[in-house]
Amino acid sequence: MADRVPASILIGGEMSAALYAEFVSAIAFEGLPIIWGGEPFEIGQRVVGEPLALFDESCAWGKIDHLEAFCVRNALPFVRWSGSYPAEWSPERLVFRGTGTVDSYMIDESDRVVLDRRLLESFGSIEAAFAYFDGAEFEVPPLVVEGDPPIPETDATASAPPSQAPEPA
Repeated sequence: MADRVPASILIGGEMSAALYAEFVSAIAFEGLPIIWGGEPFEIGQRVVGEPLALFDESCAWGKIDHLEAFCVRNALPFVRWSGSYPAEWSPERLVFRGTGTVDSYMIDESDRVVLDRRLLESFGSIEAAFAYFDGAEFEVPPLVVEGDPPIPETDATASAPPSQAPEPA
C-alpha cells in the first residue's frame, strides 16, 4: 500500500485545442479536483486567463507522476507541492519552468522554502542562496488554450495568480 499525503499542482502554459483534450484525459487519469475534497475536474471548470490549480488529499507518495510527465513532455510549466510523510520524506516543492529540468526545493509544511547547512555552504555566497529562493518562487503563467477569448488587462488580471497553498488544517 502506498504512503499517501496531500499534494497540489498549479499548471500553466500554452497549448492547442487538441493537446488540451489530451491534457484533460491526463487530469482524469489522476482524478484531481479543482478544490480540496471536490469532485474530479471537468472540462468546463477551467478559468480562462489563470493557471489551473488541482488538488489531491490522498496522493500516493506525494507525486502526480502521470500529469507531471505530461507537462514536461509538452513544455507546460508547473509547480507541485506535496506534504511530508513522517519518518519517510519531507514536504517538497517541484518547479518546472516549461524547459530544462524539474527542480526540487526543500520546504516546510507551510510551503516556505528552507535551507539546511549543507546546501547553504554549497552555494558559496549569499547571492547564490537568494537565487535559490528566487528560483523556488516561480510564478506559473496562465493556462492558455488555442481559441480562448482574449483577456483584457485590468487591475484584477495584472495581479499575481492564486497561490498554491497547502491543504488547510
